[in-house]
Amino acid sequence: LTGVWVRSSETEDLRVDGRGCEDYRCVEVETDVVSNTSGSARVKLGHTDILVGVKAEMGTPKLEKPNEGYLEFFVDCSASATPEFEGRGGDDLGTEIANTLYRIFNNKSSVDLKTLCISPREHCWVLYVDVLLLECGGNLFDAISIAVKAALFNTRIPRVRVLEDEEGSKDIELSDDPYDCIRLSVENVPCIVTLCKIGCRHVVDATLQEEACSLASLLVSVTSKGVVTCMRKVGKGSLDPESIFEMMETGKRVGKVLHASLQSVLHKEESLGPKRQKVGFLG
Repeated sequence: LTGVWVRSSETEDLRVDGRGCEDYRCVEVETDVVSNTSGSARVKLGHTDILVGVKAEMGTPKLEKPNEGYLEFFVDCSASATPEFEGRGGDDLGTEIANTLYRIFNNKSSVDLKTLCISPREHCWVLYVDVLLLECGGNLFDAISIAVKAALFNTRIPRVRVLEDEEGSKDIELSDDPYDCIRLSVENVPCIVTLCKIGCRHVVDATLQEEACSLASLLVSVTSKGVVTCMRKVGKGSLDPESIFEMMETGKRVGKVLHASLQSVLHKEESLGPKRQKVGFLG
């Protein structure tokens, strides 16, 4: 663990970059960065850079859920993010991330999908969530979940009316007013907190260097109220039950703080309206 862990006689809660075990790096969040989407966000977490766009399109409800819309996830691992993604190198990781997103959104409490229904069994809104990995600097899952939540918060879906004539045929009329739209409640959308086991301790927001020293990690999906919606172990190493319990408790504690900070930033940014300054290469 040379160069990753700093031990002193006073405390072991110290990492090579000066952070404690439960500290995140500085997170930069910017919404409404892509003009041709219904909602978008860019998140920078250390050297990890994520761009998410949400596109709302009309579709047909699924047979098993006729009164709901649904979300589709697609993850693109840019070849410029890391040399490992050249060719089809990032396909497996992209599929793994997309499957993880499906898992954390596969419950009724995350997003109220009934608000996406236009006409039961006939028409609904489908939200296509596209995730682009621009740069990989460790802790991908956490950064992506933050970016997805921010993009969904920024998403505006046109309000529609279903008009039925005397013969029973239905027409869909979209509102011409750009401000007449539906906003999703993201209060219960979970964020992922990844805890990497290094030696006898576990850390959040691991850098690439720290990830290389960890044989096992626990991905914990946590809501703003500290409720764990799902868990997943990654890595070849093993975790004993006591460690898993401790990591879960840390994940819940850290997750609540992460949600509170994110919500504060999102509401503050939105309150600035069109006056807010655009930053980054998309500004």
